[in-house]
Amino acid sequence: MYKLINELVLLVEEYEKSVNPQHEDVALFGQWLHERKQLRKQATLAEPDWLGKTSGRSPESVINTSLVHLYRFARLHAKAAIIDSEFATPDELIYLINLRAMGNMTKTALIRLNVHEKSAGIQIINRLIMNELVEQVQGDQDKRSKIISITEKGIQALENSMENFRKASVEVTGDIDHHDKMELIRILNKLEGYHMEHSRSLLQ
Repeated sequence: MYKLINELVLLVEEYEKSVNPQHEDVALFGQWLHERKQLRKQATLAEPDWLGKTSGRSPESVINTSLVHLYRFARLHAKAAIIDSEFATPDELIYLINLRAMGNMTKTALIRLNVHEKSAGIQIINRLIMNELVEQVQGDQDKRSKIISITEKGIQALENSMENFRKASVEVTGDIDHHDKMELIRILNKLEGYHMEHSRSLLQ
């Protein structure tokens, strides 16, 4: 055990020099060890290669293109999932998923939640109303606003399509492992949060 004890002593010395802790706290030392390991792991990861890198293509260009391509792949899988269903587009099903999960909401809130321009969102909602999958009523506080809620027919249509839609979601995530999925969610949440904060004026 001498080698282990000696290594532990060296780590404690490094911890004291880099953090200068005010208290001898084992939990804080353990947290520092974990963060140190993560930083070293990240440092050893080789920078990925991409098409056009040697000629100056930027990382931003690669990310943007990949997101567009992934969106198109996701649409293809989603369209396949709603064949022979009551939905004309995957967006209609997604609107119902949000209503079922989050409850009744105004047209504006539902459209913003799905990151659509107002005109496109209104068309989707109107198709859902026409097919009796959702219904709208006047708001209690603001008579000008319309509250959208899912109908029993909408719930049934959603349940009939959810198994295929879940399979489509699995196909979109491909064969990446759980750790990569969690890391991807963290990065995408950060990126989406930025755009939700800075891109509101575009969703008119």
